[in-house]
Amino acid sequence: MKLILKILQNSVVIGSPEPIAALVGDDVILPCRLEPAIRDFSDMVEWIREDIDPPYVHVHQSGHLLYQDQNLQYKDRTILFMDELKNGNVSLKLFRVTVSDEGRYLCFIPSIRRGDFIQLHVGAASSPVISVTKNSSGVVLECESKGWYPEPELFWLDAEGKLLSAGAPETVRGPDGLYTVSSRVTVEKSHSNSFTCRVQQLSINQSRDTHIHVPGQKFITWKHSHHRNFAKQKNRKKLQRKRKMNTSSY
Repeated sequence: MKLILKILQNSVVIGSPEPIAALVGDDVILPCRLEPAIRDFSDMVEWIREDIDPPYVHVHQSGHLLYQDQNLQYKDRTILFMDELKNGNVSLKLFRVTVSDEGRYLCFIPSIRRGDFIQLHVGAASSPVISVTKNSSGVVLECESKGWYPEPELFWLDAEGKLLSAGAPETVRGPDGLYTVSSRVTVEKSHSNSFTCRVQQLSINQSRDTHIHVPGQKFITWKHSHHRNFAKQKNRKKLQRKRKMNTSSY
């Protein structure tokens, strides 16, 4: 026992120097280890978030989770690796990650008053959907992508990967904390008629592309229709002038 206490007093708790990233719905491991490891380790391990009340994400003692101390947000979603405790592994596995799980976690061993922080970044991403409509200006492409976190960026690209000129995207945040982003762009006929909507969030290293090919007929139909309407207006004006001339001759 004295040997264990001496080792504990000289032990350090090591988390992750780099932030940990996870997508909504995924499982994630928050790494933490005790060095040197103690083969008969049975001391309390606390995982804490200081920004929630109660602050306990997971409290482990003598092989059991102390449910009465755990924040309900994490109920049935956390475990330690029991077989790895003897190797100094006190990492936490978190299941079914949500947006509200994002934050700074403290891996803490109360008996030696030592711990370390681990930052968790949570992200969510989905593929954009493109729809095609027409107006008096030409062919209009609309792109929408739902279920992003944090707030993403949206770009339009041509077939060569060059940015298309489009207005600022519209972004709405839903009650679930996730973002929906959308944008419209009017396009002209090109040699390929291929366009890409790209939605990305660099802080979580996520990018989603949707490509679309607009048939040339889409552009031609509008152009011919425009010409036909112009021709009809011209013929109508000619007919009106002719009627006026016939009336004045009487």
